[in-house]
Amino acid sequence: MNTKKQTVFPKHQEILNTLGENIKLARKRRKLTAIQVAERASIARTTLYQIEKGSSKVTIGAYFNVMRVLGLQNDFLKLAADDELGRKLQDLELL
Repeated sequence: MNTKKQTVFPKHQEILNTLGENIKLARKRRKLTAIQVAERASIARTTLYQIEKGSSKVTIGAYFNVMRVLGLQNDFLKLAADDELGRKLQDLELL
């Protein structure tokens, strides 16, 4: 299987870093250890560590499973929900 490395620009990496930090804080607020979350999400502890650091190398499925364990799975529905640019482009076509 040939996989292509994903390039994430530094200013966009900050978004992933913030996501990772938010996931880590959510875990700590629930008083769950990293081992507990990793086991419940069926991922390795090192993968959870990468998620909490905002790694772009981790699959979106792993991010989802961690968020599911933390009860945050519905936050995935918020991703790309407000397509402001798309609506503006559509409005321009209507004119």
